[in-house]
Amino acid sequence: MSEEEAPSAGAFDMDAADLYARFFRALGDPTRVRLLRLLLDAATGELSVSALVDTIGAAQSRVSTHLSCLRWCGLVQTRREGKQVYYRVSDQRVREILTLSGVMIRSHATGIASCDVVS
Repeated sequence: MSEEEAPSAGAFDMDAADLYARFFRALGDPTRVRLLRLLLDAATGELSVSALVDTIGAAQSRVSTHLSCLRWCGLVQTRREGKQVYYRVSDQRVREILTLSGVMIRSHATGIASCDVVS
């Protein structure tokens, strides 16, 4: 099976379903989504941790924790320049995922906002 091919419904065993759920949990935090959006919209394609902290308005430790999660999951990469660390999205398919998600969210916003199962 190639990278672009998703498993069929019948091929979804618990391990595959768990991996999918973990992937979406990486996107399941508002701060992480904002960080990805900021990186995707950056004119240079990357931003320093300090610029991300300033824009997000959260503590540096909290932003770094979220960036570490995104990095661990392979969604962002880093580049060091002196004492500054710069982040960029490592796979441009992240843009496609967020764009498609936005379309779906606009179509189902009321239901998503009122769902009591998803917190």
